[in-house]
Amino acid sequence: MERWVVYAFISMFFAGFTAVIAKQGLAGISGELGLTLRTVFVFFFVLLFAALAVPSNEISGLHKTNYIWLGLSGATTALSWIFYYKALKLGDVATVALIDKGSVVIAIVLAWLILKEAITLRLVVGAVLIVGGLLVIARK
Repeated sequence: MERWVVYAFISMFFAGFTAVIAKQGLAGISGELGLTLRTVFVFFFVLLFAALAVPSNEISGLHKTNYIWLGLSGATTALSWIFYYKALKLGDVATVALIDKGSVVIAIVLAWLILKEAITLRLVVGAVLIVGGLLVIARK
């Protein structure tokens, strides 16, 4: 198995924990305050990670396009988190987390449009199954 696949599975594992742990952390507070506090923790953990893992000479290799695209990514992440926490505060973790994972379908389409990644039968079948799962679980 390739290393990136292992990393993706580890990410999936922690992301699954994240929703449940976050829901517990929202007890008695607003989703907005919970998101803010979580983001502060994320900021410090990522800074620590970068201090340990990023070679200092790599920073000088940053270009304007890195700032633009990563800045846009940060903005879309913030918007995603804002609405995720609003949904998590009000809804069931399993339903909110599944609907959020519908972002895979959006990512497939955007990767095709912007990055010119191939859309294969495997991706189409997977996307259809994801949308089917969303429809089944999101309906009460």
